[in-house]
Amino acid sequence: MFEPVVATLITSMARTVTGARSLWLGCAPVPVQRIYFANHSSHGDFVLLWASLPQNLRKFTRPVAGSDYWSKSALRRYIINRVFNGVLIDRERKDPVDNPLQPMLAALEGGDSLILFPEGTRNLEDGLLPFKSGLYHLAKSYPQAELVPVWIANLNRVMPKGRVLPLPLLCTTSFGAPLHLEEGEDKAAFLARTRDALLALAPEHS
Repeated sequence: MFEPVVATLITSMARTVTGARSLWLGCAPVPVQRIYFANHSSHGDFVLLWASLPQNLRKFTRPVAGSDYWSKSALRRYIINRVFNGVLIDRERKDPVDNPLQPMLAALEGGDSLILFPEGTRNLEDGLLPFKSGLYHLAKSYPQAELVPVWIANLNRVMPKGRVLPLPLLCTTSFGAPLHLEEGEDKAAFLARTRDALLALAPEHS
């Protein structure tokens, strides 16, 4: 009942604190099924990316998040499950037979879009860590979804580790051109191509 109000408060705060701008450089904010894949430097990344989408797209766009972090407290569980309708994955794979992609595939098959961080963990340095293979397997299993790179700039500087109050810096989310897995393209080539497409949106590379 209160979740839409909480979502509005969180997104409004995220945009106000960061002065966030959405730059649709390679695609338009239209209601097509997509996998938004972005760089990852802060726990606030998915909040800012989600807040950067128009409201009609936020309704069916779900962030992919690690259950180990978001299940630690009642507040975190409420935010990820009830407010953002997140897709929780088990990064520790306690049962080797479990397919960590299954929750994401189920969300895609249900018509939702996803927000994904293919580095797999937060990167506190410049540039990008090597991509994990999940993006490749999703593209192979669900080729009808557009893969849209999104570079999130400055969020790690707005709220650096250990700082209580945010710094007044402008953040941007830059949306690139949609990609798809090409016929006959292997995993290494695909991950290199998608990583390059994301890195090309970084301000220092544009």
